Amino acid sequence: MKNYFIILLSLILIVFPRPVGARGQAQKPNIVLIFIDDMGYGDIGPFGSTKNRTPNLDKMARDGMKLTSFYAAPVCSVSRAQVLMGCYGARVSIPGVFFPGEKNGINKDEHTVAELLKDQGYATMCIGKWHLGDQPEFLPTRHGFDHYFGFPYSNDMVKKAKGGTQPVVPLLRDDKVIELLTGEEQSRLTERYTDEAVKFITDNQKKPFFLYFPHTAIHTPIHPGAKFQGKSANGRVGDWVEEVDWSVGRVRETLAKLKLDKNTLVIFTSDNGPWLTQGKDSGEAGPLRGGKGSTWEGGVREPTIAAWPGKIAPGSACDAVAGTIDFLPTFVKLAGGSVPADRKIDGKDIAPLLLGKTKQSPHEARYYFNGYNLQAVRSGPWKLAIAPQNEGMGKSSAAIPASLESPRLYNLDIEIGERTDVAAAHPDVVSRLKALAVAMSAELGQGKPGVRPAGEVKNPVTLYPLEESAPAKSKPATLESLKIGDTLSGAQAPQIVNRPLTISCTLEGKSQSGVLVAHGGIATGYALYLKEGRAVFAVHPSGGELVYLTSPEPLPENATLEARIAADGTLSLQVNGQRVATKKLSGPLSRQPQEPFCVGFDSDNPVDPAYEGQPRFVGTIKALKVSTQSP
Repeated sequence: MKNYFIILLSLILIVFPRPVGARGQAQKPNIVLIFIDDMGYGDIGPFGSTKNRTPNLDKMARDGMKLTSFYAAPVCSVSRAQVLMGCYGARVSIPGVFFPGEKNGINKDEHTVAELLKDQGYATMCIGKWHLGDQPEFLPTRHGFDHYFGFPYSNDMVKKAKGGTQPVVPLLRDDKVIELLTGEEQSRLTERYTDEAVKFITDNQKKPFFLYFPHTAIHTPIHPGAKFQGKSANGRVGDWVEEVDWSVGRVRETLAKLKLDKNTLVIFTSDNGPWLTQGKDSGEAGPLRGGKGSTWEGGVREPTIAAWPGKIAPGSACDAVAGTIDFLPTFVKLAGGSVPADRKIDGKDIAPLLLGKTKQSPHEARYYFNGYNLQAVRSGPWKLAIAPQNEGMGKSSAAIPASLESPRLYNLDIEIGERTDVAAAHPDVVSRLKALAVAMSAELGQGKPGVRPAGEVKNPVTLYPLEESAPAKSKPATLESLKIGDTLSGAQAPQIVNRPLTISCTLEGKSQSGVLVAHGGIATGYALYLKEGRAVFAVHPSGGELVYLTSPEPLPENATLEARIAADGTLSLQVNGQRVATKKLSGPLSRQPQEPFCVGFDSDNPVDPAYEGQPRFVGTIKALKVSTQSP
């Protein structure tokens, strides 16, 4: 009788297994988010790459689901803001890229996915590139992560430490700098990140965990590990893609070894498209148009795979529109929590898509912001471009024109490469998408009611003391005496925040190319330069896309130039007293550039990557004047 009772009890437990969570609740799933930097839609095998070997990602796709219409953002910081806060970057005033020692970053009042999962009892860790501000108030451990290990920003944001001889990037553990790495020392980064990931998973196998794993790879400069160098058929970038694939395999193998795989959702995706101007170090967008820095599909549509054995159907694919803004509500819902209702987010719960319960996107529309500038909107297969679009960061080709009055329309189901404008054939679709764009533009954008502030500190400092450049004897103290090769930094540089700006000079003789003046970088700034004998005034509004004014004809000899940003945001370019080009911004620049003011060249992070690497201006600049007025 006793043996019969034991057998009966065993059968009951098999047929009706007890919940493994506390107090009779279903076990909370572990969540691993692997987030690659600058990887293109065509860089891995499951999305068509024939150059890079990615056996572990191939297996992940066989085991799970490919999401083929999954969106991030054009550049680094805004993409990470979307992951953590479930909002378009414009909503939380993170429209572009943060730089070392900057005063702005993630706002402490925003809810992050890490904080909300922590409330549900999760162990949390961020491993890799953070890039949401490097001040102590902005670091991961202040925003829901128990621990952090990685670079606080991109691996190309190198500066010389005080007493050092080479530019370095700080490696942090939690909120402390533990090492300063040179370029070559970055070659062990992927291996070290992966070791940390395996340790975190192993140490927390008895409780639910959230691992946010934003790799430094494959952002330039390219630094694959020694075991992978020279092993791919696609140069250095292929080597690093293949090391990333190895890392993914090791993480998934660890989950399987610890018998955690069936209770762990693993998602692989990228922050933006490939940086197409990096030559052989560029990734590839596959069939998509454009790359990093653009709102063409190649700039924001990412190779994405989700795997969860027993939950996500193996070998499946989903073409419904989804994106990084959906991570927060999805993860929190899976964890048994709820998203606070005290502030609006843009993301939706996409668990029904992942679990095969629906094929319909929860979004009526997907919005393509470049900074605060709404450039396009997608609904179903239709994408409407309502603003000029560049092919990508540093691409010198002219932006393809569009406006609300004269938009472009693409059917992405028929032509994923965005080459054929079908607006004239579908006026009803154009009208519907225009209405969506107008409504969103009224809500989000600089000064619009739906925008919440970024975090800000009063006296920002870098994470490590920097080497101070000894002032050259010829370095001028004021704007009035500047000459080619000079720079002004900090308070000496023109203070342009919310101020009108006028730049004027005379060029002696006739020059074809070169930077005349530059101040800023890809986050904000302005530059006056020559290209093919024509004058170009490039302005980078805070978080927005570069705006260009170009003289229609090559300059005559001994030309006098004037470039101006007026108090109302009007941009103008004059040649010999005649206005030759004009455009309109919403106002003067609202952010002070972090980079120095340069004459005859552009240092560090160029305002316009189109002239990156050009030698100093060869010629004579006379009567250079730069004036600002009080705001």
